[in-house]
Amino acid sequence: MKGFARDNRLLSLCGLNCGLCPMCLDGRCPGCGGGEGNQSCKIARCSLEHGSVAYCGDCGSYPCGKYEHFDDFDSFITHRRRSADMVRVKEIGEAAYNAGQREKIEILRFLLAGFNDGRRKAFFCAAVNLLELPELREIARELSEDLALGEMPLKEKSARAVKLLQQAADRRNVEWKLRKKK
Repeated sequence: MKGFARDNRLLSLCGLNCGLCPMCLDGRCPGCGGGEGNQSCKIARCSLEHGSVAYCGDCGSYPCGKYEHFDDFDSFITHRRRSADMVRVKEIGEAAYNAGQREKIEILRFLLAGFNDGRRKAFFCAAVNLLELPELREIARELSEDLALGEMPLKEKSARAVKLLQQAADRRNVEWKLRKKK
């Protein structure tokens, strides 16, 4: 969108977690404000009209009508935490939030490089997005120890990673299924 640019490519204006999105990881999406070819967005347009706020949560009008039913459904799993991530940035600050996101991205890259059997990318992206960092650190530590024990077929490594992530999700009652628009 002409005239709209963002410095932070890890978290969008509306709270979309871009750093953990499979499209961003593949280089297919520059995110909002990502230069030439980025999508027109009513929220980006609104930001320009309101003095180019860094995040919608910083706007004096937030939450406005654009956020009505905002979290009722997901079109993509990284949409699930939009509102919560905006609140988190406000609580701990952008620098601390981004540091946590960078660590999550490294854990995601670790999972994709060593445990993706060709069918787990979306699952790993969702898990790293929806689970908390301390749990992810522990799972990455356990998987690293498994690797240190010796070679294991990729299918077994993948199954082990999925099992650990699923157990963490079950403990937190994390739902993997997308919430569809009604």
